Amino acid sequence: MFDALPKPLNVAIPFLIVLGVLVFFHELGHYLAARWRGVHVEAFSIGFGRALGSWRDKHGTQWKLGWIPLGGYVKLHGQEQPEDVSPEVRAAWLPGRTFHEKSVLSRAIVVAAGPVANFILAAVLFSVLFATAGEPRILPEIGQVKADSAAAHGGLQTGDRVLSIDGEAVERFEDLQRIVAAHPAQALTLQIRRDGAEQTIALTTDTRVAGGRSIGSLGVTAHAAEYTRLPVPQAILRGAEHTWNVLTQTLAGLWQIITGQTGADALGGPLGIAKLSGQAAEQGIASLVDFIAVLSVNLGLINLFPIPVLDGGHLVFYFFEALRGRPLPQRAVEYGFRAGLALLAALFVFATWNDLTHLGLVRWVQGLIG
Repeated sequence: MFDALPKPLNVAIPFLIVLGVLVFFHELGHYLAARWRGVHVEAFSIGFGRALGSWRDKHGTQWKLGWIPLGGYVKLHGQEQPEDVSPEVRAAWLPGRTFHEKSVLSRAIVVAAGPVANFILAAVLFSVLFATAGEPRILPEIGQVKADSAAAHGGLQTGDRVLSIDGEAVERFEDLQRIVAAHPAQALTLQIRRDGAEQTIALTTDTRVAGGRSIGSLGVTAHAAEYTRLPVPQAILRGAEHTWNVLTQTLAGLWQIITGQTGADALGGPLGIAKLSGQAAEQGIASLVDFIAVLSVNLGLINLFPIPVLDGGHLVFYFFEALRGRPLPQRAVEYGFRAGLALLAALFVFATWNDLTHLGLVRWVQGLIG
């Protein structure tokens, strides 16, 4: 899609498109929720710094595009506490339309609406893809067979279509994985189709350890996926279901990193996202839309983490405010934000280091030094 552009632009432009779409819908969630709860929105900005262009709508909100396209924000009226601003600023506040004077519930709704908007965006994009390009369905067809694996010893070959395992029907590659995983180091009977003829193969699965438990494996990869267009109502349901699946899989992956089951080098940062954006764009518009949807789920989830500065951190503060019947002490909030900023900065540096390592830059520098 961007093949005619110079190589750096092949990465930069898709990355800016992906980032712009995600940030716009995230902030749009905050904006619409604020309007619903009666909070005046002073500004809606995509990007930071000096505005390349701006306009003011009939509600008094200034919409602008900043020249640094790495994020965005919604400026809520009266977002500060009265004791944190000058008397002149307080005098300019619109009675009944400031953020700080709204109930805890209203403030929580406004804050939570950003991540929720990301989840909705993902579900909509998945639904559109399933209704147009089609839902990907990975057939239980063998792609590659790993040497000296259970599949190789059992005689499985590339192109074999697995029909059933021990009499249980196999319709998707996920079914094959699920059944095999539940039978580590056990004999299984596979009914397959090879060159149009059905035959039976007996093999004993391999075993690997994940999460402290044994899991069966064959040592095979899947073949190509097929795409099936769905009717719109079914596409909407499958889009919501797929969004939930991506969410739970992302949580499972993060938990594996936290518990040490997966290396922390799996964490990626903005450079990694930029590279993946370019790769997705090279594969076509459907691939880019799918990437935006997956990343939208990730963005919504990350923003719900209970880290001060993020939306989830604000929700934690509001939770304790609801329990106490009054806001947390200003010092506690300030320390929380400092800790949150430090944590996010550390994660950003670590993820960027991983990106540089994966891109080979760290190895190149080490080569120059050594």
